[in-house]
Amino acid sequence: MRALLSLFILPSLLLVGCASTKTIDADATKETKALFHNLDRLSKHHTLFGHQHATEYGHGWSGDESRSDVKSVTGSHPAVIGVDFSGFSGRSPEATAQAKEAVRKTVVDTYNRGGVTTAAWHFSNPVAGGGFYWVDSLSLPAVRYIIPGGEAHEQYKDILDGIGAWAHSLRGADGQLAPVIFRPFHEFDGGWFWWGKPHASREEFISLWRFTVSYLRDSLDVHNFIYAFSPDNRFSTEEEFLERYPGDAWVDMVGMDNYGDMGRDRYAIDTAAMKLKIVSDYAEKAGKLVAFTETGLESIPDTTWWTNTLLRTMKRDDMELAYVLVWRNDVRSTTHYYAPFPGHRSVPNFIEFYKNPYTLFENDLGNIYKKKKFLGIF
Repeated sequence: MRALLSLFILPSLLLVGCASTKTIDADATKETKALFHNLDRLSKHHTLFGHQHATEYGHGWSGDESRSDVKSVTGSHPAVIGVDFSGFSGRSPEATAQAKEAVRKTVVDTYNRGGVTTAAWHFSNPVAGGGFYWVDSLSLPAVRYIIPGGEAHEQYKDILDGIGAWAHSLRGADGQLAPVIFRPFHEFDGGWFWWGKPHASREEFISLWRFTVSYLRDSLDVHNFIYAFSPDNRFSTEEEFLERYPGDAWVDMVGMDNYGDMGRDRYAIDTAAMKLKIVSDYAEKAGKLVAFTETGLESIPDTTWWTNTLLRTMKRDDMELAYVLVWRNDVRSTTHYYAPFPGHRSVPNFIEFYKNPYTLFENDLGNIYKKKKFLGIF
């Protein structure tokens, strides 16, 4: 029944174009441009639901074919599947190759089903210990070392070479390259990651962002990435949101990660919606996609969180959100999960969230990689 909603989208949608909204890569693949276009059009009336690592593992299981906790509850995978490049460097060559192959399979399988992939990058510090976190006794401010002119710049290029080769391997069943929404250096306004604000100047961060995009796109001919810029929630004005923004020529999508206002630290729906509206308003002015790039409530103790907190936040103001993504469900932990699984007490409310015409799941998408003139739910 959900798919029939497309019959009732107002004809005025045909007049809502995206002439000023286009990818920053003029040579982006046809499928990447179609995804960008369709996310823009769908966001006029809907938001895709996403879950990190949804099909790789879940609450108490790992590696099962065609499984996700969300599918076990609703019958559909999330529309957006989150993956991570965390294993693409800082490991042995064998472990790196294994990680790349596992993520490649997830991306290609998602593409073949008609779903969307977004990739975060918990990037292990390339010049010091501590992993991707900032550890006072171990970490070095690596941004200054890996940007052009830095002593580890060639090492960083080698890492990007590996990502570029991986991007060229994402051939779907149709022979085309699967697009990926790439979200590097997220939550950069905090200090918990080595690329965070206390550990890199504004100029250094912008240099890192621009070089990363330019090298992948222009030197390595990666044309199946959509680039997403997403700070944490530490802003209350557009000026603060844009403090480290690399410029419109370097960003396809703007977003925000926000757990704190969504129940982790406080329930502040109006504050969270206000911040999302800042991001959304800028996206509209600049011709960018906009997303709620990370959120969630660990263990989901609030059984009505899906409709009374998340949905209310996203729908409070006039915003056009391409997707919302909640964090992962851990395999071993009994408490570290952000989406419901069979038997969880928030399942009834999540089903209500799932059935709302505003939310889209993978089964709703049809062919999101074909550009269409008319677009509701396919």
